[in-house]
Amino acid sequence: MIEYENILTTCPYCGTGCALHLQVLDGKLVGVLPAKNHIVSQGGLCIKGWNAHAFVNHPDRLKKPLIRKNGKFEEATWDEALTLIAEKLSQVKMESGPDSIAFLASAKCTNEENYVLQKFARAVIGTNNVDHCARLCHASTVVGLAAAFGSGAMTNTVPEFETDTNCFLVIGSNTTENHPLIATRVLKGQKRGAKVIVLDPRQTPIAHWADKYYEFRPGSDVAIFNALMNVIISEGLEDKAFIAERTEDFEALKKVVAEYTPERVSEICGIPADGLREVARMYAQNKPSAILYSMGITQHTTGVDNVKSAANLAMLCGNLGIAGGGVNALRGQNNVQGSCDMGALPNVYPGYQAVTIPEVQQKFQQAWGSTSSLNVGLTVTEIVHAAGEGNIRALYIMAENPMVSDPDLNHVRQCLENTEFLVVQDIFLTETAQFAHVVLPGASFAEKDGTFTNTERRVQRVRKAIEPLGDAKLDWVIVCELAKKMGAQGFDFDSPKAIMQEVNKLTPSYAGITYERLEELGSLHWPCPSEEHPGTPYLHKGKFSRGLGKFFAIEFKEPDELPNENYPYILTTGRLMFHFHTGSMTRRSEKLHSEVPEAYVEINVDDAKKIGLNGHKRVRVSSKRGEIELGVRVTDDIKRGVVFIPFHFAEAAANVLTNAALDPVAKIPEYKVCAVKVEPAA
Repeated sequence: MIEYENILTTCPYCGTGCALHLQVLDGKLVGVLPAKNHIVSQGGLCIKGWNAHAFVNHPDRLKKPLIRKNGKFEEATWDEALTLIAEKLSQVKMESGPDSIAFLASAKCTNEENYVLQKFARAVIGTNNVDHCARLCHASTVVGLAAAFGSGAMTNTVPEFETDTNCFLVIGSNTTENHPLIATRVLKGQKRGAKVIVLDPRQTPIAHWADKYYEFRPGSDVAIFNALMNVIISEGLEDKAFIAERTEDFEALKKVVAEYTPERVSEICGIPADGLREVARMYAQNKPSAILYSMGITQHTTGVDNVKSAANLAMLCGNLGIAGGGVNALRGQNNVQGSCDMGALPNVYPGYQAVTIPEVQQKFQQAWGSTSSLNVGLTVTEIVHAAGEGNIRALYIMAENPMVSDPDLNHVRQCLENTEFLVVQDIFLTETAQFAHVVLPGASFAEKDGTFTNTERRVQRVRKAIEPLGDAKLDWVIVCELAKKMGAQGFDFDSPKAIMQEVNKLTPSYAGITYERLEELGSLHWPCPSEEHPGTPYLHKGKFSRGLGKFFAIEFKEPDELPNENYPYILTTGRLMFHFHTGSMTRRSEKLHSEVPEAYVEINVDDAKKIGLNGHKRVRVSSKRGEIELGVRVTDDIKRGVVFIPFHFAEAAANVLTNAALDPVAKIPEYKVCAVKVEPAA
């Protein structure tokens, strides 16, 4: 008898959190359908969502554990693989201490899986060396917004954009390609009468239908924000009552931005002075106004300054604590928000409870029976570097791919080659897994239960549609079995629901987010402190999490690396509509791969003439760190002097070129600005 099922779950791609039905026929995943009336996706899906099933059954799926022997991978049993890992981790911990071991969690895995891995790192190994790719995309958001408001998350919700927002300031976000269903809400808001302003070095699709679009030089964001605030204050457009009642340190901000006149900033960023005035007035006079940004703001050595500047502008006009306003960081991966919430960060336990506070440490000591030190651990980039130097002897990576995602990949390669013991747990033999000593086959989103937390703090269910392929195991099960191999207590979970019940007890913001309530309500926004609480769609109503919102007076600083005679162009990187992150899933989807099968560099028409392309189809792009060869697209949609490369393509990886210079606070790399040379390929 043929059995056909539709299983409701959450999309595994960007942070929008669209719902979809996985179509299962006789136990096999065969297709996808959108979920009607879903509060976020409204019965729609982007092209990635429509193809979310395509990679699951790919022939490249890992189905058995692999152990490297004599330089080659050999299939092993689970007992062999986990015993080897347990013995090696125990040996390293005994010889060099817990902080010689590190863990990378994953924004592609569920909340429950990230919780279990960080618990393993802290309770079994005893280290805070645990991080994940949020470090590479929105670490500046967490730090910057927490400093200004007391909470480091997106302040408002996606549905508000359609119904409440009267002005959108989109900066550093290619929303239409990277968050298509959010862009749909912005477009609906515009049809209602809302204004849309886009500031970007590239005329992205959303810029084409914006009310106002201005291109600017990458890395000049702080100067732009300061100029907008200069105009608003000088013309008396600020929300004086909000500033007086709900903020502090306004006078210091006012003094600094007074120096950033539109004329001065125009010389820095390239936006005409009158354009800056126009943008400032439009934002200030169409309240509620929402700032939307993504990695174009965060991936800088001044990423935290950029985020704080966005917070300054929003507070200046009273656009916080109201529906339709806010500072809205659009997260790039399905569970990057949840991974942070679950404590997959080196400085906090679940719920952003600081590891440096003795009372917090004691709380988790009592709950887990053992815990890590009061010292903040290493970040992603620090972990990889320390592994290369031998200070991290053992590295455990769950569903992360630093050999494509990290900056300065030639250096990353050297570090992974020099890592004494590397374990990679993933669904494919990724570029990173190829360096591993042990590879563990995990489960795809279609094979597991759990929860994801989307960009707007909305927690939703993930539901199992099919069994894991081959001998693959659920990621949380793998970690729990390893913990038991090492003699640990407290890992006897029988389901993701049981894991979430422990999260409920230890994480105040998730205390009321139970599986029963998610089944009943469909979703809940944190903070949700009790089972009677309805959840919190928008933050900071009446009062900021920290009490008063804090203005930061910030001076503009140049990026770490600027163009010069040898490397005359600015490289900026980003994502495409048809691909996701390091391409391990989308490039194994036939439809998505066919849309953009190979890497390319985007260059301005005038710059193409200057370097003498003359019909050349391929170019060589080089920086101080390396070079790649790839296709070329010549267009008027990018600022002169700037080139763009999508980072999904391992064979011509943009991150061979990028600069590993870090924001000093958030430790996020400067992916969005580095100096390169472009030449016709021979």
